[in-house]
Amino acid sequence: MDNEKQYLFDNPKNIQRVLYLLYACCGILVILDFVIHRHVYHSWENLPIFYPIYGFVGCVILVLIASWMRTFLMRSEDYYGPVEELDDSKIEIVDVSDGHAHEANNNKKGDRNVDA
Repeated sequence: MDNEKQYLFDNPKNIQRVLYLLYACCGILVILDFVIHRHVYHSWENLPIFYPIYGFVGCVILVLIASWMRTFLMRSEDYYGPVEELDDSKIEIVDVSDGHAHEANNNKKGDRNVDA
């Protein structure tokens, strides 16, 4: 088991680096909010860091609405019927990969849906 492939986010240091990068991007965007001139339609858009606060409040509201909707949209585990236990004797493994490859190789017509 020691020679399993290591992926990028298996290492906690890499996850921490991505989080630091995200925090740095958020900080740069907040600083740019004071520097970049915007053409606003409403007076409250001139408030400093209005858009980050607006986005954060919008996300919080979405999460709260979704958790409230879960109470009446959630279904039980056996909503589609009882779960049947599978018996190994009933499982049949069928290999169809050779049949499809043979069928594709014998098709002399070609693909007519190709745009050339």
